[in-house]
Amino acid sequence: MNNPKTPLILVVDDEQELLENVANVLTAAGFDCQCCNSARAAIEFAAMQAPDLILSDINLAGHSGLEMCQRIKEDEALSEVPVMFLSGAQIPDIIRRSHAVGGTYYLRKPFDPGVLIELIDKALWMPQLANDRARQTQTANATC
Repeated sequence: MNNPKTPLILVVDDEQELLENVANVLTAAGFDCQCCNSARAAIEFAAMQAPDLILSDINLAGHSGLEMCQRIKEDEALSEVPVMFLSGAQIPDIIRRSHAVGGTYYLRKPFDPGVLIELIDKALWMPQLANDRARQTQTANATC
């Protein structure tokens, strides 16, 4: 993970206007934000910077957001990074497919900024909650 005080969110979309809009929402909410306009650029950035969360469109030039998520999850160093999808894709069964490749949440465009921030906050806390639960289980097992 990056700086514990200010989470780094990687936003991936090939629409510049949406990238700027999402970056403004995230920055106003107190997050650091990095934008990439392709899955390839996002994978390269993530390998170098290890963002705290990735927010991606499904339909990207080159690789799809689903393919990008799958590659991120296959990287041992990045496998725990939550990946959320923000997409206008109307593909049948897209939500199931996004979860099947390791996506945490799927939010449709156009999005409500408050809902986006709430889901990001939840996604950022999920790994911490899982680690806390694992520690509690280990402690309970050690005392039995």
